Amino acid sequence: MITRYVQLAHNERNPVTGTPQAKILYHFGRADELDTEGLKRLAASIHRFIGEPLPSGSKEPCSASVMMLKSKALGGTWLLDQLWKKLGIGDAITKRLADREYRMPVERAIFAMVANRVLDPGSKLAVEDWVDREVIIPDLPAFEVQHGYRAMDFLLESDENIQREVFHTVADLLNLEVDLLIFDTTSTYFETEESEEDEFRKTGYSKDHRPGLPQAVIGFAVTRDGVPIRCWVWPGNTSDMSVVPEVKKDLIGWKLGRVITVVDRGFCSEDNLRVLQHTGGHYIAGEKMTSGKPPVEAALAHPGRFKTIRDNLEVKEIVIVDGEARKRYVLVRNPEEAKRDAARREKHLEHLRVELARLKELDGDAHTKAHCRLHSHVTYKRYLKIDKRGNL
Repeated sequence: MITRYVQLAHNERNPVTGTPQAKILYHFGRADELDTEGLKRLAASIHRFIGEPLPSGSKEPCSASVMMLKSKALGGTWLLDQLWKKLGIGDAITKRLADREYRMPVERAIFAMVANRVLDPGSKLAVEDWVDREVIIPDLPAFEVQHGYRAMDFLLESDENIQREVFHTVADLLNLEVDLLIFDTTSTYFETEESEEDEFRKTGYSKDHRPGLPQAVIGFAVTRDGVPIRCWVWPGNTSDMSVVPEVKKDLIGWKLGRVITVVDRGFCSEDNLRVLQHTGGHYIAGEKMTSGKPPVEAALAHPGRFKTIRDNLEVKEIVIVDGEARKRYVLVRNPEEAKRDAARREKHLEHLRVELARLKELDGDAHTKAHCRLHSHVTYKRYLKIDKRGNL
């Protein structure tokens, strides 16, 4: 059996021998598999390009029709998948799955939920439709909502080990030196009622200004550059003062070395500061200027000039007591903010003078109500005191 091949050739004269020889421009493949209609369309396109009509008797070839059946986005999920692998998140999860007998792609299901949260936030049920209709998730042809819930159960069981392994991968990748650990908390609320069966869904101090809704408290430890080290989740009624010992204990064994822990004034109890000093630790803690603590009062009363760091920042360093009880305070002052505070304060005082003058003109219940209203006002009460006669 003879197999024929079709090629597009062009004759050129050999510069040495002077004889013509064929130069192959394109291989069309086997003759029995040739797309004849495609060749006719090519010939017609060439004739149109050079402005010549088709040979007499030739029919205009039918244009190829293309129908779009389905399209999905790839770029965003592909980029996230590369970051996911580079940061070692996929490997950390897969290692924890080695002794499990899941028949579902747990690691891919977790990645799909994370990708959805980044690109098009929605519910777990919405992720199912999102993967089916909108995007391509590498190595995940389909996502089922029950897979998402099972994957989250696994993640909850293994989160500490996964977080630690991912952090060490990132530390090696970015050559991190954790000399400063910044810790803080926030809260997020549930659009539902508090439940006695749910240990997290509790009512507490809401940083979202939604005190009527149950919430959970989220803690985050990051480096000075904001690179995450670890996160925690606590019941919504958890106090900031109570979490520092747990944070300190949980980070033992993470090979962070000697670090300075930075916390704001919400964590600044004497017990917590002692915890942060365990095993040679150090801390930088915010302090309430109105706390009334003797060392704070001594620091505020300490003489000395402020040093200008930049236009809107002045500092004064003060050391209280000597020896092991030594404490170093850094008073921070913003001159521009001080001017704004003075202007606001004078405005409040002007308003108060008017209110006090008006108060003298009132009698009976009207006087009592106005007196109580001023004395209990959130802003004005700090500027008022009661004299021997009971007047403001």
